[in-house]
Amino acid sequence: MSTRLVLASNNAKKAAELQALLAPLGLQVIAQGELGVSEAEEPHPTFVENALTKARHAAAATGLPAIADDSGLCVAALGGAPGVHSARYAGEPKSDARNNALLLERLAGVADRRAHFVSVVALVRSADDPQPLIADGEWHGEILTAARGEGGFGYDPLFWVPELEQTAAELDAALKNTLSHRGAAMRHLLERLHARPL
Repeated sequence: MSTRLVLASNNAKKAAELQALLAPLGLQVIAQGELGVSEAEEPHPTFVENALTKARHAAAATGLPAIADDSGLCVAALGGAPGVHSARYAGEPKSDARNNALLLERLAGVADRRAHFVSVVALVRSADDPQPLIADGEWHGEILTAARGEGGFGYDPLFWVPELEQTAAELDAALKNTLSHRGAAMRHLLERLHARPL
């Protein structure tokens, strides 16, 4: 009998990715939209607070354990921006193209192009779980002056991985998942789940 775990996201690709990772632990991942759960607000200034808020919201609405992640791009020369605002950096509605254009505009003429992706994953056993499992991961690189590559999403076409001499958008999906911030965060979470199963 598998334990059902609600994903506090309506992203089908993310649900499938998590399902593959968590199935060996006997966990069945269900996207919150399938259970009629609305998306939570993300008002906080940190990734960890937003991830926890989303997980608690989904757990409260369903009575099931829930998992959420919050992730984004932090650029050194911009004081960590776009940070938690990465998905809506250029405003509503969300647009990868407009976000990338704004990032390039703000970095015009800037020599320091260092940046890193951050992912924080939070898992709660219940809405009021006093000891949530929290894991994070980072992926370091640089921001190019023009997009390269057709794969990935978000800022991937601008995110240069120096050791591979490719952008995140040029990487094979399986390789990207092993290197990425989300991949690192999920590996840390799996270690904690092995030690403290649901």
